[in-house]
Amino acid sequence: MAKTKTTFFCQNCGTQYPKWVGKCNSCNEWNTIVEEIIQKDEKRNWKQTGSTKRTVKALKIQEISISTEERIPTNNNELNRVLGGGLVKGSVILLGGEPGIGKSTLLLQIALLMENKVLYVSGEESQSQIKLRGERLDGNNQDCLILTETKTQNIFKSIESILPDVVVIDSIQTLHTDYIEASPGSISQIRETAAELIKFAKETNTPVILIGHITKEGAIAGPKILEHMVDVVLQFEGDRNHTYRILRAQKNRFGSTAELGIYEMLNTGLREVSNPSEILISEKDSDLTGTAISASLEGMRPLLIEVQALVSTAVYGTPQRSSTGYNIKRLNMLLAVLEKRAGFRLGAKDVFLNIAGGLKVEDPAIDLAVVSAILSSNEEESIPQNVCFAAEVGLSGEIRAVNRIEQRIIEAEKLGFEKIVLSKFNKIANKNYQIEIIRVSKIEEVVSVLF
Repeated sequence: MAKTKTTFFCQNCGTQYPKWVGKCNSCNEWNTIVEEIIQKDEKRNWKQTGSTKRTVKALKIQEISISTEERIPTNNNELNRVLGGGLVKGSVILLGGEPGIGKSTLLLQIALLMENKVLYVSGEESQSQIKLRGERLDGNNQDCLILTETKTQNIFKSIESILPDVVVIDSIQTLHTDYIEASPGSISQIRETAAELIKFAKETNTPVILIGHITKEGAIAGPKILEHMVDVVLQFEGDRNHTYRILRAQKNRFGSTAELGIYEMLNTGLREVSNPSEILISEKDSDLTGTAISASLEGMRPLLIEVQALVSTAVYGTPQRSSTGYNIKRLNMLLAVLEKRAGFRLGAKDVFLNIAGGLKVEDPAIDLAVVSAILSSNEEESIPQNVCFAAEVGLSGEIRAVNRIEQRIIEAEKLGFEKIVLSKFNKIANKNYQIEIIRVSKIEEVVSVLF
C-alpha cells in the first residue's frame, strides 16, 4: 500500500511548509497552516485518454511570426472595452469581487447575450435557480447550456460531448479533482483544478472565464499563484448601497489595464453605462453651495464627478474631518494649504467631503474641485453650474498641471460646460475649443476667480 503524502499550506497566501508552524513566514498570519493530503496520478491531462506528446523547437526572435489574437465578441461594450476587444481564444480570465456584487449575474447575462455556444458550469446554484435569474436578464442565446457540477473530470466529459465555444466556471473554489485528496476550496485543490482548466483552454483554443471568491482583506481567495497562472484578472467592485458597479482589469496580457467598465444594477440585470458623467453629476434646480465639478480620469476614461463639501462650526472641542470616496489624509493636507497659504480659518471647523455616486477617486486632478467645494461651503457662495475644475494643488499653494488635459476639456465641452479652470502650466494644443479655459497658478487666484 502506497504511503499517503501530506503537506502543509497557508490558507491565506498558499505558501507550502514541510511541517506545521504556528505563524506563516510569508504573510505573517497566525493559525492559517492546514495539513492537506496530496495524491498525484500519472494521468494529468484534462482528457481521460492521455495527452499527445509534442516537441517545441527553440526559434530565434527574428524567426518568430506575429499573428493577431482572434477574439470572440461578447456583445457587451463595457466588457469588450476592459478586455481590449473581446475574449481571446485560449485565454483564461479570472473575475473576482465581493459576495452579492453581481459576478454571477454579469457572466450569465453575457452568456445569454453572446451568439456562440456557451457552457455555464455552476457549483453553487441549481439549474432552476439559474433559470429564474436568467428570465430576469436580457438576452436570448439558444446555445447557452447550464451544467451543475463540481468534479472536473465530469465537467471535461460534458465539454467533450458539447464542444462549447466559451466555458464559464462559477466558481473555482467549488471545484475538485480526483488527483488531489483535499477538500474543495483548499489551496492544493484550487491550484490543481485551475491548472487543468488552463491546460484545457490552451490545447483546445477555448476561452475559459473563472469566478473567484475574495478574502476579507479584498484579495482573491486561494494561492497568489492563481493570479499569475491566468491571462486576465478582472475586479468587479462597488458599494451595495449604490446601484453602480465598476469592472477593472488588474492584469491583462492582451490589452490595457487602464480601461474600466461601468454598470448600473437594475431588476433586469446590469445595464451598461455608456456616459457615466451624466449620472455622476446630480441635477439641481438651483445653485447650491459646497458643490464643484471635477474633470477626472478613471484609467483611460474621462469622467465628470461632483464633489460635495460641508463646512460648519465645530460644536465640540476637536473639529471633525470626514471623507467618503476621497483620501482623508489628502483632505487634511488641502485644509492645511488653505489655512496657511490662503488665510482661511478652517482649523476650528468641521469639514465633511463626499464624492457623489459612491465612487472612490484617486486622481490628483480632483484637488482643485475639492478646494473649491470647501471654499464654496465656507463662504456660503455657490459656484456656477457651468464651471468645472481639473488641477492638482501643491503644498505651497501652487496649482499644478495634470496629464491628458485635452481629454478632460473635450469631455467637459461635450457635457455643456462653459468654463474649465486649469493650471497655467498645462500645455494645450491650439484648438478651437468652445469652452472658455481659465488658467490659474496659485490658490489665491482661484479664490479671486470664484468669488
